[in-house]
Amino acid sequence: MSAKRDESLLYDVWATAWGPMGAVASPAGIRRVVLPHYEFSDLVELLAWEHAGAARSEAPFEALIRLSRDYFNARPVDFGDVICDLPGGASFAGIVLRACRKIPYGRTMSYSALAREIGREDAARAVATAMGKNPVPLVVPCHRVTYADGRAGGFSAPGGPELKRRMLELEKKGGGIVD
Repeated sequence: MSAKRDESLLYDVWATAWGPMGAVASPAGIRRVVLPHYEFSDLVELLAWEHAGAARSEAPFEALIRLSRDYFNARPVDFGDVICDLPGGASFAGIVLRACRKIPYGRTMSYSALAREIGREDAARAVATAMGKNPVPLVVPCHRVTYADGRAGGFSAPGGPELKRRMLELEKKGGGIVD
């Protein structure tokens, strides 16, 4: 069964060096990002089905398209100016996602360090749960949140932990992460 019909949503799918990726936007900003994993036509069908009534349009995604193409070509980028439609500011998930957005290209932070960053040093597992539900990966760089010992940890995006490791390696090659 598809999601509730919402004609205020827009979506698009575009090519990157790693394959097609897509996004959904509401009038408030980017609501969902799908990282490269699917075939182009499958991703178009998936987003159209999940967001019934949404129209396909490139317009709200121009910056995201440019930045994501640069990213997957190993160019350091900053998604900070991409406007997102994230959970409410006072919700735990909203606080975690907004804090995660501040982790710069080429840097990592542990789940426990991110918990301390938001003033909840006892909430590392809850931070990990919020990262696992991140609707806009890459823009909110949850792939940069790792275990305390530096291991990549989990990744709920299609492609799983292997995709996360590849993204971290890409940032290392792009002049970011230093061993």
